[in-house]
Parts: sequence; structure tokens; C-alpha cells
Amino acid sequence: MYINSAYLNRSLVDFKDKSRPLIVGSCGTYHLYTRPRLPTHRPRGRLDFQILYIASGKAHFYFDKSETDTVVTAGQIVVYRPKEPQRYVYYGAEQTEVYWVHFTGNNVKNILRHYGITDSMRVISTGASFEYTRLFKQMIQELQRCQSCYPELLTLLLLELLIQISRQIGREHRKKDTYLDAEMELAIQFFNDHYHTEISIEKYAASRGMSVSWFIRSFRQYAHTTPMQYLVERRMTNAQVLLETTNYSIAEIGNLVGYDNPLYFSRIFKKQKGMSPSDYRKQSSAES
Repeated sequence: MYINSAYLNRSLVDFKDKSRPLIVGSCGTYHLYTRPRLPTHRPRGRLDFQILYIASGKAHFYFDKSETDTVVTAGQIVVYRPKEPQRYVYYGAEQTEVYWVHFTGNNVKNILRHYGITDSMRVISTGASFEYTRLFKQMIQELQRCQSCYPELLTLLLLELLIQISRQIGREHRKKDTYLDAEMELAIQFFNDHYHTEISIEKYAASRGMSVSWFIRSFRQYAHTTPMQYLVERRMTNAQVLLETTNYSIAEIGNLVGYDNPLYFSRIFKKQKGMSPSDYRKQSSAES
């Protein structure tokens, strides 16, 4: 299991703070792939607000003390309010990858409403986008590095996340193309399941009876990125996990995420992440 999280002032205690309109208290990510399950149960909830974004796989939530789970899939978020009971489970077999952020403040409810997140909303379809994961990762880094003015930057990053969610809610309120949504969800699931194999975008489109140009255009509209960019980002994200958590060689990791040629893998990794796989591993070891 991969975990990366950070807390304001390095305190693990949840808190309520009304000194400012919006304050980020903590942020993190879980990627479950070795442990069989990861349950969370807070019968009395927390003092702050929480947003959870399912980046891949799925999660099982139990609302209103129900014993029947609500299955939340990739491309959806869950919103918890203060003191709302929380119970949810991730399963390793489902390869759950989730990002979360806790926040408080004296104007949170109005801010959420302003961005279209009403008090009754719990599960919101946001679409699968690496813009969300980028924002979560940046919030984690800011909390870890504690550079000057980082609480203010955290607030701006959270507001950017809410804007992205608001735009998607607006799209959801318009008439939906159910065929397109179903096809793009299938494509994302296929890419998530087979990212480590050789995938031809042309052959996949043909297998679904679509032209390549229509498929790429529709995928970009749905996921805010191209199919190939989505595949590369999925491969690089999993390569990062393996570099941080295993002793596999660079060549072995490249092969595990879908690249037979280690030099090509290293070149793609450096282009995407700004450093070579070996330098990334050294930096991760130094920071841990």
C-alpha cells in the first residue's frame, strides 16, 4: 500500500478554526494494492470538512448508518461535513487509489454552495482528470515543505479544486450524452486495467466501432486529456509508486508499467516528471 499525507503544523488532530474563511488542515493519498482491505470508521465524524476523490478503482461507503454500501467509482468525489458519521472501505483487489483533503473555516458552507456543492450532496461525478490529482499532490507538497505563505497557497489550491468540481457539476446539469459517458467510462476502465500492456488507441477505437478522431475528441472532452496522455500518466504514477516502495531495478519497473525498452522508459519518465527514475528514487529516499 502506498501512502503519502501531510498535516498543517504537523498535527494529526482534526480541528475547527474560524479565524479565516477557508483553511486546509491536511491532505493525502492512498493507493491500495497489497493489503486486502483498508476500513475507516468514525461514528462521530470529524470537526472539519472532507473531500475524497476516487482516482482509480472503487470504494465502498456506508451512509446514514446503512449496512448497504454505496459503491463510488473512479471519477467521483465524496463530501463529508463536520460531525457526520464516516464509514468506508477500500479493497486491495479493486486497486483503489484515493486522494483526500480536510478543511475548515468560518465560511466553508457558503464557499461550497457558491461552487455548486449543496448541503445535500454526498457523491458527485467529477470525471476522471489528472488536474484533480495534480492539485492534491501540490497540496501535499506544500504541507510537507512548509515554505513561506504556504497556508495561503493551500487555500488557493483548494479553491482551484472547487472550481474544477463546479465546472463539472455544471456540465452534469446539462443534458448528458449517456452513450458517450458509458463509452468513455469503459475506455478509462480498460486503460486502468491494461495500462502495463501494449495498447493501440486506433485498435481500441475500432473495437468499439468508433473513428480514432471521434474517440480522441470525446475522451478529451470527458477526461480533459487525450487517451495516450492518460495512459502515460497512469504508467508514470505507478512507476513512482514502485520507485518509492520497491527495490526493483529501473528496467524491471519500466517493464512492469508497460515499457520493454528501459532507455525509452527513462526518457518518458524524465519528460513527465522532470528528472530521471534513478534521481527520483534518490530524492524519495532522502525525503523519507
